[in-house]
Amino acid sequence: MNKSNQLPPNQQLAAPGKWPFVGEREPRKSDAAWIVSVEGLVEEPRTWTLDELLALPQVERAVDIHCVTRWLKLGARFRGVLLKMLLELARPKLGAAYISFVARSERDHSTSLPLEDALALETLVAFEYEGEPLDVTHGGPVRTIVPDRYFYKSLKWLERIEVLAEDRLGYWENGIGYHNVADPWQEQRFIAPNLKLAEVRDLMERRDFSGRDLRGIQCEKRDLAGLNARDAALRDAHFERADLSESCFVGANLSNAHFQGAKLCSSKFAEDGKSSADAEGANFCGADLRAADLRGVSLFGATFFPLSPREPWGPAFFDKWTRIDEAAIQTLAATPEQESYVRGVLSLLHDDRSE
Repeated sequence: MNKSNQLPPNQQLAAPGKWPFVGEREPRKSDAAWIVSVEGLVEEPRTWTLDELLALPQVERAVDIHCVTRWLKLGARFRGVLLKMLLELARPKLGAAYISFVARSERDHSTSLPLEDALALETLVAFEYEGEPLDVTHGGPVRTIVPDRYFYKSLKWLERIEVLAEDRLGYWENGIGYHNVADPWQEQRFIAPNLKLAEVRDLMERRDFSGRDLRGIQCEKRDLAGLNARDAALRDAHFERADLSESCFVGANLSNAHFQGAKLCSSKFAEDGKSSADAEGANFCGADLRAADLRGVSLFGATFFPLSPREPWGPAFFDKWTRIDEAAIQTLAATPEQESYVRGVLSLLHDDRSE
């Protein structure tokens, strides 16, 4: 596939000039000088201060940022040192097969790559973005940039590079269920848990998903009206054309959920603007959201208006009783076409309601 002039499936461009903030806001507080180390299965473990890293030969790369929540920034320019150079200086031992990148982070954030992939993708240890030092919220003073992978494989606040014989799943991949390969062209966003068919059928019959981890569950065209999905993990769940009217999604994680053509009228995604669902990257095209409550819901990267005229779904539709507050709408700011559509429709409905 020629990727040079195409967008990966179901990705939409971020607003020009914007690099949306995602994840932790700052590194772990420490008085220690910042160093980056290479350790593990290497002949010569190495450490570098920031000044020493900056003194190494640097390259500049234009990289497309692919966020798992379905936004995309094309041609972001980063400058830094190739991972390949640091590894050549440390000399991986026979049997080295994986790289774990570890952040100076309160939660010891990490991610990993096969060593072969990390080199083939020309992973960059970066200090600059668009000719300026990286700011802290975007991973400064030093972070990794992994081209052609969802951006959770690129690590903020790099502190340690570990060379391993066996893979060590990172923060998002281990506890949250993000896909360990993360190829945006293959839409490798999440891994579904192992669920027995009989168990899934029972949950559907009882219409009770509350508190369950049901990532990627297939519920297309199902009659699930009145579903209780409070606090459920429903990342990448498929609800296309399902009847979900009067359902409860309060506190649920609906990242990248597929609601195209679903009936969601009178469903609750929040309770009085509290315990709101996370619907980042969810697709609501063609969904019936009449009288639905989305107050306070995170809609970062969500889609209400089709990204292409070739898509089979039209826009989501609301009525004057649909509740979406300013806090929810502002989370769409990174994707201005979506924000404009939602604001425009709600404005018309508000005008009709006031007449």
